[in-house]
Amino acid sequence: MDALCSAEPGPRGRRGEAAAASALPWARFSAWLDCVCVVTFDLELGQAMELVYPFDFRLTEKEKTSICYLSFPDSYSGGLGDTQFSFRLRHSGGQRTTHLGDDGEYNREAPLTLQRETAHYFGYVYFRQVKDSSMKRGYFQKSLVLVSRLPYVNLFQSLLQLIAPEYFDKLEPCLEAVCNEIDQWPGPAPGQTLNLPVMGVVIQNLLPAPLVLPTIHELDLFRCFQPLLIHIQMLWELMLLGEPVVVMAPSPTVSSEIVLALTSCLAPLKYCCDYRPYFTIHDSEFREYTTRTQAPPNIVVGVTNPFFIKTLQHWPHILRVGELKMSGDLPKQVKVKKLAKLKTLDTKPGIYTSYKTFLHKDKTLIKRLLKGIQRKRPSEVQSALLRRHLLELTQSFIIPLEHYIASLMPLQRAITPWKNPPQIRPFRQEDFMKTLEHAGPQLTCVLKGDWLGLYRRFFKSPNFDGWYRQRHKEMTQKLEALHLEAICEANIVAWMKDKSEVEIVDLVLKLREKLVRARCHHLPVKEETLQRVGLYIETIIGSLPEDLQTVLHHP
Repeated sequence: MDALCSAEPGPRGRRGEAAAASALPWARFSAWLDCVCVVTFDLELGQAMELVYPFDFRLTEKEKTSICYLSFPDSYSGGLGDTQFSFRLRHSGGQRTTHLGDDGEYNREAPLTLQRETAHYFGYVYFRQVKDSSMKRGYFQKSLVLVSRLPYVNLFQSLLQLIAPEYFDKLEPCLEAVCNEIDQWPGPAPGQTLNLPVMGVVIQNLLPAPLVLPTIHELDLFRCFQPLLIHIQMLWELMLLGEPVVVMAPSPTVSSEIVLALTSCLAPLKYCCDYRPYFTIHDSEFREYTTRTQAPPNIVVGVTNPFFIKTLQHWPHILRVGELKMSGDLPKQVKVKKLAKLKTLDTKPGIYTSYKTFLHKDKTLIKRLLKGIQRKRPSEVQSALLRRHLLELTQSFIIPLEHYIASLMPLQRAITPWKNPPQIRPFRQEDFMKTLEHAGPQLTCVLKGDWLGLYRRFFKSPNFDGWYRQRHKEMTQKLEALHLEAICEANIVAWMKDKSEVEIVDLVLKLREKLVRARCHHLPVKEETLQRVGLYIETIIGSLPEDLQTVLHHP
C-alpha cells in the first residue's frame, strides 16, 4: 500500500484528488449509499429483486438472494400496512470501496461507533403490504431498501419515510429523481452540521429545520428498552462481554430496534462482535448459528420466526419480547427465567439465561425512569437519561484501562532521532488488576459488585481485543509522529560529519519511507514538520557526490 502513496502531495493534493473523484458518476451518492433495491413478491419465485439502482451497481447473486429474504417480514409476522426495520449483511464479494475511495479518511475522523463498515452492508427497509384486487395474490407486497455501509439508522429510516410512500405511488422515475438529489449531497463529514435536500425538504442534523434529527444514528433507547428497564445492567454486561444473545421479537421492527439498541449500549466503546438486527432461516449463516456441535458465535441475532425457539435452544441468552403490555400505567417488565423453561412455541416473554451479573442494579435510575413514565416525561428525555447512565457506566469501566495503557507508552525523552523509537510495553493483565485498588471504577461509579471479575471476563472478549488493537495502533502512530518531530529538531549536518556514504544513503531511504507512511496513514504530524523532513532529505542528498545525487533523485 505504501508504494502506491506519494510522499509529495499535501492536503491541497488530496483535495484535488477528492474533487476529481467526485466528478465520477454517482460519486457523491456512493459516499452515502451503495445502492437502492426494490424487492417484490412474485407468485412463482417468491421474494424477488425487481430493481437495483444505480443500474451499474453490482451485487453478487448471494447478496441479492439474502437481501430479498431479509427485506420481507417472516410469514408469521403478517399484517397490513407499512413496516420499517433494518438488517446487516456480510459482503460475499470481498471488501469494496466507494467511488470516492474515502473510507480511510472518513473512518479516521468518525467516532468508532459511526465508522463505515468494510465487510458488511446495512439494509434499511420500508415494507408495504396492502390489499390490491389487481394483483393475482390479492395483495400489493413490496419493499424499498437503502443499502449502505454507514450505521446511520435514524437518518436512513427518516429518509425512507419521505421517499417510500412517493415511490410506491409513482415508481421508478421518482426513485431516479431522489437518487440524483442524493448525488448532490456533500459527503458525510464527522463533526459538521448536515443539510441534505430531498423531495422539497431539507433534512438537517443538529440545527432546527423542516425535518430535524437529533443525531443521524441514535435510536429512541427508552422506547426500545421499556419492558427491559429493570434488566438494563444485565444487558449492558452481556454486550460488554460479547456474549451470544438471541432477540426473539413479534416483528422485524422490534427485533432490529432492540438489537441496534443493545449494540449501541457500549458507546463510546465500539461493539466489536457481529450482530444481525433481523435474521431469517434463509440466511447463509443459518447452519453455522443453529449447529450444536460448537459453541454459538459472539453475535447478537434478531429473529421473528418461532421456529428459532426450537433451533436456538442451546444458546446461553435468549431474550423473548412480545407486544408491549402495561401493568397499570407502567410497562410490564419481563422476568429472568431458566433456559430449561424455553421449550414451546408459545414461550412467554422473558430473559432466558443462567447469567449472574457482576454488578448490582442501579435502583435509583430504574425508579427515576419509572417515575418519568408516570409523569408522562417525553420519551426523548427518558432516552437521554438512559443513554447518559450507560455512557457513564462504560466510561467508569474504560477509564482505568485507558490510564493503564497510557502508562505503557515510552517516555518522550527516550525517543532519539537516530534510533528506531522504543517499543510500547506489553499489556499485562495482572499489572492492570493491581492498579484498580487505587484507580478503579469505584472512583467514578457508585455501583457495587465484582468489578475485578467483570474485567477478567472482559479480557476474554472480542471487545477487549478490538479496543486494545485500536489503542495500540493509535499509540504506535503517535510514537512515529514524535520520532519525526525529534528528527526535525536534530542537527543533521553535525550528524553527517563522521558518517559513511552508505550510512547517509540509508538515512535518506529511511526518512523517505517515514514521510510516505506519515502521508499515507495520516499520522498526527503537523504539515510544517513533514515539509521540514522533506528539506532535510534534500540537504542530505545535496551533500553527496553527483552520481549518488542522480540515483537518489531518480530512484
